[in-house]
Amino acid sequence: MPNDMNAIANVARVNGAVLNTAEEILAPEELRQRACTELLRQAAQRAGLLDVDDRPSTDGVISEAAAAAIETLLERALEVPEPSEEACRRHYVANASAWRTGERVRVRHILFAVTPGVDVVALRKQAEPVYLDVRCRAAGEEGDVFAEAARKWSNCPSGEQGGDLGWLEAGDCAPEFARELFGRIEVGVLPRLVHSRFGLHIVEVLEREPGVAQSFESVRGAVAMALRQQTWVTGLRQYLQLLAGEAVLEGVELDAADTPLVQ
Repeated sequence: MPNDMNAIANVARVNGAVLNTAEEILAPEELRQRACTELLRQAAQRAGLLDVDDRPSTDGVISEAAAAAIETLLERALEVPEPSEEACRRHYVANASAWRTGERVRVRHILFAVTPGVDVVALRKQAEPVYLDVRCRAAGEEGDVFAEAARKWSNCPSGEQGGDLGWLEAGDCAPEFARELFGRIEVGVLPRLVHSRFGLHIVEVLEREPGVAQSFESVRGAVAMALRQQTWVTGLRQYLQLLAGEAVLEGVELDAADTPLVQ
């Protein structure tokens, strides 16, 4: 009986729809992603956009019909106005580094990988002492301390080459990793652990090439697109909060709101 109870406790549900099997232990972020998808799938059914016989997924893969219905649902629910010229110019100035071409950094890293079922808190406790050791010793000792640590600790194949990733441009990296590297002036071991979808990174910037700034006129379309994307993401987050506030959630935590969607 205790084992049965544990199995039940491991299953997450949205309005009774099962998100995972009892044997599948998901990372919290993946579980939340499945829950959000299920909220949208059910909303599409209530809106008459998806057949009521469409079934929920327990493996994170929804039907093609559900994916199309969710896309239509969001087109109706999320209003994305065209950004003004003033807003575009403000965004361009505030994010000047994003509109440079040819910026490159030569980096190496030590990756503590996040995989399904990994305790992120425990992973950070493992990474922090290595980070502190590398940062302190790299400044005061002979020998390639960073490369030695990469070969010992890194979960990335680059660890065999001392963590060397070579020269990178922003498009070569996951966006959250690129934000920590580009548009900055730091050289050396970064004074923080870098978080990405792949895990926790200890990063050393070896060299920088700043690139060339682009004029506002030449990137006006890209700036407007970035602002539209920001508005869409904000609207989606609010919509999901509203759906979560109306739903019965079991085994998964989502931000919820009980007020109407603000467009």
